[in-house]
Amino acid sequence: MIESGSSRDVPSESSSPIGVAPLESIVCTQELRNRPLRSPEYEKETRAFEALASALADSPRTILQTLADKVFEVLNADSAGLSLLTKDEKRFYWAAVAGAWRPHIGATAPRNCAPCGDVLDHNTPMLFNHWERRYPQLSWAVPLADEGLLVPFYVNGKAVGTIWAIAHNSGRKFDAEDLRLLESMSRFASAAYQAVESIETLKFEIAAREKSDTALQELTDGLEIQVRIRTEELEQRNKEVKQLQEQLFKENIVLRQEIDKTSMFEEIVGSSEALRKVLLQVAKVGPTHSTVLITGETGTGKELIARAIHKRSPRSSCAFVSVNCAGIPSSLMASELFGHEKGAFTGAAQRRQGRFELADGGTIFLDEIGELSIETQVMLLRVLQEHEFERVGGSGPIRTDVRVIAATNRDLEVAIADGTFRADLFYRLNVFPLEVPAMRERRMDIPVLVEYFIHRYAKRAGKRIRGISQETLTLLQSYDWPGNIRELQNVIERAVILSDSNTLSIDKQWFSGRPLRPPAVSGAHTGELATVESETVKVALRQSKGRVAGPFGAATRLGVPPSTLESKIKALKLDKRLYKSE
Repeated sequence: MIESGSSRDVPSESSSPIGVAPLESIVCTQELRNRPLRSPEYEKETRAFEALASALADSPRTILQTLADKVFEVLNADSAGLSLLTKDEKRFYWAAVAGAWRPHIGATAPRNCAPCGDVLDHNTPMLFNHWERRYPQLSWAVPLADEGLLVPFYVNGKAVGTIWAIAHNSGRKFDAEDLRLLESMSRFASAAYQAVESIETLKFEIAAREKSDTALQELTDGLEIQVRIRTEELEQRNKEVKQLQEQLFKENIVLRQEIDKTSMFEEIVGSSEALRKVLLQVAKVGPTHSTVLITGETGTGKELIARAIHKRSPRSSCAFVSVNCAGIPSSLMASELFGHEKGAFTGAAQRRQGRFELADGGTIFLDEIGELSIETQVMLLRVLQEHEFERVGGSGPIRTDVRVIAATNRDLEVAIADGTFRADLFYRLNVFPLEVPAMRERRMDIPVLVEYFIHRYAKRAGKRIRGISQETLTLLQSYDWPGNIRELQNVIERAVILSDSNTLSIDKQWFSGRPLRPPAVSGAHTGELATVESETVKVALRQSKGRVAGPFGAATRLGVPPSTLESKIKALKLDKRLYKSE
């Protein structure tokens, strides 16, 4: 394996673990993952990679000490270092140390009497708390460790040691970002160390042959060139890794890193500016009790946003009740929302609690609120104003404490003008309006959404799909997605089912006849295009007698969502009421 740098052993009475504390009592890795998250520190990470690359090029033998120094610096640790297995794999020795434990460099310890052994046995990173309770043989290492974060160190795919960072007092607590940085530096250092070993082996062979054959000097020159090339390759790989990391963390940082991924936004994937603005609003309105009106086209994920608001609120421990107002007949809506008494109507064989009662203390999400009948709107208005309701067939009011979040893909202001939605209810609901962007407004999120859905459906289908072709990704980004995320989700699921390789591809014929992203229009033709667009909308309104939604509406004729057409009518300054009498 790897020879030790010193023969000094750790004082101990036995070579077997005699720790009084079991492993699970001192390992707190899960607690680390639950600690408050920080934004990724890419600049520190990049400087560390540059230092390691420089050490590899200028002084390969110092690569391990450079690694210890950079872990100590980047993680703001009190001590840091690298422990390697000896050749017989029975002991560890401290090959490189930085910080308060620097005087202990070269010390050794039995494999089964140190945290490094447990990390390699389980082949997983671990966060230890006061490990002297399990490893009293390490009490010589002072100051004692309050927390120790260790990750495996691999050479040629085999774990040969650990990289660690130590906090000597409770004022420093490691978190998930520290773990990410430590694992990232471990991977980079592993590649660099393998290069060092390869170079050292080649140099040894050259030195042995130089004595008998001067022609080998040419090989030496060639090896030096290889060293430079490999160093350049490592630096290039570092740049590529950094770019990929930035792309990944842009994706879901709000979700995974920047805004409480574990408790709030675990299924909201994306990092586009449009989505960030929405999530910032969610973070602000979530802790309040205010009513929220979520608008946006169909399939944009309005219910996910509603759930995120609920999870961020003081009501998160109580029920989140979702009601699709478009999926319940209007004659049954009052009973569904407010419940009914036994005998209230034919078929009411027993008392039934409504959704508002089930959601008491929590949140009720009223999806497609624009589909409610006027009669049900009056009942809902009473709940919002008086915080009470009556069951169908009931004789007395029932108090309720429910937060209302409503959503619609309709333009409620237009519905008010048409007389299908009450203005007073709209103003009660529109306390905090929140518009979810359409998929075409957040195209930069498509790659990470595709990756997310591939992972989900490949796992469900029992397939191993590792990537997606660039041609397919370009195709997906050029499509306008009128069905938004729901449509993208369905396309990926279908592609996974049909896929026979580990690279996902999609036939562009799937999108034939569908709106792809149009090319940019020059300024000379903008006026002409606007005129054609206006005439097209006018013809559709005339044929549908001013109606936008519904099976015979103008939106259906044009093949676009009703909310999109409503926005376009406003932009073109058209009055659809003029076409009702034609």
